[in-house]
Amino acid sequence: MSELKSNSHHKPIKELVEENYVFAAVLHYFGIDFFLYEHNSLAEVCEKFKINPQQLTAELESWALRKEPSHEDLYLKPIEVLMAYLKRKHYFFVRQELPFLSNMIGGIRVEGMYDGILGDLKMLFPLFVEDFIHHIHEEETTLFNRIKLLQEIESDVYILPDALKILKQKPISHLSDQHEAHDDEMVGIRQLTKDYQLEADAPTAIKVLYHELQVFEKELQVHATIEDTLLFPKAIELEREVVRRLKKKIISN
Repeated sequence: MSELKSNSHHKPIKELVEENYVFAAVLHYFGIDFFLYEHNSLAEVCEKFKINPQQLTAELESWALRKEPSHEDLYLKPIEVLMAYLKRKHYFFVRQELPFLSNMIGGIRVEGMYDGILGDLKMLFPLFVEDFIHHIHEEETTLFNRIKLLQEIESDVYILPDALKILKQKPISHLSDQHEAHDDEMVGIRQLTKDYQLEADAPTAIKVLYHELQVFEKELQVHATIEDTLLFPKAIELEREVVRRLKKKIISN
């Protein structure tokens, strides 16, 4: 379902979410916890939150039309465009996806086996979020900053002695080795959920949570692949070119 038909306004939220899990994220975007209003109709929820149902429709359609650039598209982009794309993804992870997941984990109420799993997730997921945000911050302040400095050296922003001092800092290859240690950040969550295994009669809210956890994990895998196969090779090549130019300057002086 890429859009909400007019007769959908009288359907329960639970039914709409079961038809399209993305609708749960759209509701979160508008400040609505779908799992608290599963048995209310869309019209009732919109009235409660003073939202025009057409706004939800437009947002859902917008999300359905979103398209990420392909690996080939990004390969052809210069390194600064690639970094800008990765920064935007970092922002989206931190401002949209992680709050949505955290909100579900903290707010969903169920009975039985999933209650115990949610209890464990409530302890584990905040630790994952803290580590993930630290990883992003470290990446932007070390790797991205290193690339920016290399570009500035290439543009002759620094005098030769200062450029040489910058090059003595941790090389891109060292940062690449550190980065690979973070490539499977959700292993603990996979183990806890037994690879997102669901019973046939699992509650809708749990189905949405597990689905969104898997979607997020796939996004992280794609993100890491872009960094490992595109960003780091481009950065290493930039570093090599800068070193080559500086050596040439030293010899000419």
